[in-house]
Amino acid sequence: MNLSQRPHLLPMNATPRRSGMVSLEEAVTHAPTLASLQQRIQESSRHLTMIQQLIPAPLRRHVKAGPLQDDDWCLLVGNATAASKLRQLVPAIQQELNQKGAKVTSIRIKIQAASR
Repeated sequence: MNLSQRPHLLPMNATPRRSGMVSLEEAVTHAPTLASLQQRIQESSRHLTMIQQLIPAPLRRHVKAGPLQDDDWCLLVGNATAASKLRQLVPAIQQELNQKGAKVTSIRIKIQAASR
């Protein structure tokens, strides 16, 4: 017998969980923190879409949208060479974002180690 079948053993603020998996949409609906995280991820992706044309085609596959915190945005790159080239583009990227209404005042470039 599990705890949800014995409600007298549950903490007062606990709600019984249903068995099985929960979809991402359900989890986000019931967790404001997840909703905020999902919103920031989507906004970061939109920012990358806004500046995509500024990134040289061979470099694009090395650049990913990273964390967005308030007005600070991070771009993730696969190697130091890509990071160096992207740093040269930061002023143009900043200008493009401002022209398109994105509220980003600082852009960081971070090298992300390749996943194995």
